[in-house]
Amino acid sequence: MRDITYPPVIVTAKTLFKVLGMRFQMSGTEHVPRTGGAVLAANHISYVDFIFDGLAAQPSKRLVRFMAKKEAFEGPTGALMRSFHHISVDRERGEESYRRGVEYARAGEVVGVFPEATISRSMEIKELKTGAVRMAAEAGVPLIPMVTWGTQLLKTKDHPSDLYGRGKTIGLHVGEPLDVTGDDPVAETARLHEAMTALLDQAIREYPIAPEGQWWAPARHGGLAPTPEEAARLDAEEKAQRAARRAERDS
Repeated sequence: MRDITYPPVIVTAKTLFKVLGMRFQMSGTEHVPRTGGAVLAANHISYVDFIFDGLAAQPSKRLVRFMAKKEAFEGPTGALMRSFHHISVDRERGEESYRRGVEYARAGEVVGVFPEATISRSMEIKELKTGAVRMAAEAGVPLIPMVTWGTQLLKTKDHPSDLYGRGKTIGLHVGEPLDVTGDDPVAETARLHEAMTALLDQAIREYPIAPEGQWWAPARHGGLAPTPEEAARLDAEEKAQRAARRAERDS
């Protein structure tokens, strides 16, 4: 693919992060292949995850094509997203987005997927959709787990934003590739969940701020984030509110 805007934007972003005094903890980046396709499956704790996740592929000199909700391709950011060759996801036409992701991976691209589908309020790895496993299997490429940590301090649900992130530390941890066949997507997705959970524990353990008593850390680690059960209740309430607003708007 021809990339005119993506590389210079990355250079500009890196410069900005340096000016803002942001620090990065990175591990396992060698697992991103230097050539050939792959599916990069990442956790989702922030609205800005994809801005940082792609940096994990930079040591391998790769550009990641992220699957993102169609709203990100509308308005002032739409042209930029399309120029990066990211993949628009319309939840009402999910099969079309999935097919495009498979085509990208088969063509040798690294496709970035958020298998949780929505931001995790608990900061834990939520239940995963099977799409990432099925995509990697169908395309015949490795499935690479990764975890981002610290982006929730910039912009996440239910908390004030700090988009400048001055002095913040962002963790980017990549795991060993998983060979998947697609014969049992549920079981293979469970393996992916285990790998991502292990990376999350590593990210929290190595982060310069201890998790105890922090709103942005999982309850399992002594943090104040909602438990997965509490987060599920909040997600359900949010979904119901959105449905009510749509019904009122359409009436």
